[in-house]
Amino acid sequence: MRNVRPATVMPRLRLTVVLVALGLCAFALVARAFQMQVLKREFYQDQGDARFLRDIEVPASRGMITDRNGEPLAISTPMISLWLHPETLLEDPARIAALAQAMRLKREELAARVQQRRAREFMYLARHLPPDQAEAVLALKIPGVHGQREYRRFYPGGEVFAHVLGVTDVDDAGQEGLELAYNAQLLGTPGVKRVIKNRRGEIVENVEEIRAAEPGRTLATSLDRRIQYLAYRELKAAMFEHSASSGSMVVIDIPTGDVLAMVNYPSFNPNARASGDIAARRNRAVTDLFEPGSVVKAFTVAAGLESGKFKPDTIIDTYPGTLQVRNHVVRDIRNFGQIDLGGLLMKSSNVAATKIALELDNDHLYDVFHRFGFGTLTGSGFPGESTGTLPDPGGWGQVEKATLSYGYGLSVNALQMAQAYAALADGGRLRAPRFVREATPTEPRTLLDPGIAADVLRMLETVTGPGGSAVKAAVPNYRVAGKTGTARRAIAGGYDSRYVSVFAGVIPVSKPRLAAVVVVNDPRGGAYYGGLVAAPVFGRVMDDAMRLLNIAPDHLQPQLIAADVPTPAQFAEGVMP
Repeated sequence: MRNVRPATVMPRLRLTVVLVALGLCAFALVARAFQMQVLKREFYQDQGDARFLRDIEVPASRGMITDRNGEPLAISTPMISLWLHPETLLEDPARIAALAQAMRLKREELAARVQQRRAREFMYLARHLPPDQAEAVLALKIPGVHGQREYRRFYPGGEVFAHVLGVTDVDDAGQEGLELAYNAQLLGTPGVKRVIKNRRGEIVENVEEIRAAEPGRTLATSLDRRIQYLAYRELKAAMFEHSASSGSMVVIDIPTGDVLAMVNYPSFNPNARASGDIAARRNRAVTDLFEPGSVVKAFTVAAGLESGKFKPDTIIDTYPGTLQVRNHVVRDIRNFGQIDLGGLLMKSSNVAATKIALELDNDHLYDVFHRFGFGTLTGSGFPGESTGTLPDPGGWGQVEKATLSYGYGLSVNALQMAQAYAALADGGRLRAPRFVREATPTEPRTLLDPGIAADVLRMLETVTGPGGSAVKAAVPNYRVAGKTGTARRAIAGGYDSRYVSVFAGVIPVSKPRLAAVVVVNDPRGGAYYGGLVAAPVFGRVMDDAMRLLNIAPDHLQPQLIAADVPTPAQFAEGVMP
């Protein structure tokens, strides 16, 4: 028998081991490949995609804001923001120099900014550039510099609408005014698209659109662009004429409660976010409180009539023009003698108003004031609105009641006062002011007997007539009712030597359509009475507003009446001239 030599067996054994090992390795590779490509294909596909695929947000345009006639007040315009990948830009110093030159920046400052953020993958270079300016930079094809589309808010009306519309921030979110109040409606829904990015964050391919961007809804406001411009123009003119520090005007459509205009001066340019005095950005018509002075006497008279203790023709003796109430002396500008309630408003008698208030219960006088909205929010929903103050009647003494009757000791804002006069003109029915025309108007709340409201309105009409304190508020061919107010500015510990001039009015009296309030702070240069400072603003604005709104005259001049209006006999017989 022939023996096999060990030298022959060993190579075969090694070969077998190697082949088996290679076979096992091949099997392991095939099994691993099967596991990765079949059993766990989705997992590894997702892992791969995560390194290259990105879901990025597609910005949506913010909804437009228009006035009641569809005129644009706020629009969003496409812009381009530039961003960069710091590490990529720092790979070549020449890139920084070229970018700085294109952006008109100092090279050292740009280099320092980029170096400080070197560890980041994203850095804004500039936000909201005009497309042509951004494209000029992107055309240089500087590695690491990219652009993305965004939107920027523009306000065609500029400073005229600044306070009521408000502003948005750099990310197009509402910060003040209607932009803030209706931010949820104005914000669009961003879209989403899937892209492939390289390691430098550059988009190399758009894969698919996952969700289309939906623009925000258009907000149709109650504002009338024409009346807003009128109010701002006349208020600003009054500020310069009387060297006043600030002022506000609010105009309300009485039948609906729509706010047709709300202006303040000084104002600011909402298209320049970083410019302007911070104080000028405050919407004084809703945030700033003032003691209204004699404007409140209309509601004191209403309370007196409602109590049944007074009638329109009740005579009140104001002689000798002063009245001692405890340790306080109530004064009129002169001795008016015996006057009725209409004379009280026409002459603006503090003594007569005090005598009415002292005859009333504290709770009743408080209730009438509170019913008309003093000391509470108007219900407009406007951001930052102040409630004002109306002291609790439990703490009133005779002096407190006396001063309240002619407008001291309580505080209001311009919107509250406009709402109160609109309610008085609407037969004693209070409506919440509204800034959005499509909003469902709230049901009016009855505050006062319509007959009493009508009596007070007729008395207020004498204020703008001959001998009244507000003849400068009169509008040719229209019946105007209103009341002036002149009050000292309240300061800590007492009153300043400065004044607040106020006028609140209604037009036309026969069928009230507009109520407006004008407030002028710190008039200087001689005139400071409400009838000389605030009333003329009302008259000039309403003169033009009547024509713009095509409201028929209700108080034609005598020559027009003789020529165009039938006599009672002709009317009865059906004879028309």
